[in-house]
Amino acid sequence: MLGYEFHDLVGNVGVLCILATYLLLQIERIEPTSLIFSGLNALGAGMVLFSLMEEFNLSAFIIESAWLTISVFGIARRFFKADVA
Repeated sequence: MLGYEFHDLVGNVGVLCILATYLLLQIERIEPTSLIFSGLNALGAGMVLFSLMEEFNLSAFIIESAWLTISVFGIARRFFKADVA
């Protein structure tokens, strides 16, 4: 029988983190170039990837890896942009 395990909880919290971030973007509470936007997306994607280590799904792994990479790029871009200014 399938049970709800810790990795399921982590993955679901990660999904909620990504969805909440997108909602905050849509209601104009955060900017798409803000550190918090990229940080919350990276955190959520990392949490989903953690859950995939237990129950692997290639399609989900690809999209979450891309989401994490793009978010980390956004974070790095913010830091390098702040150093130049």
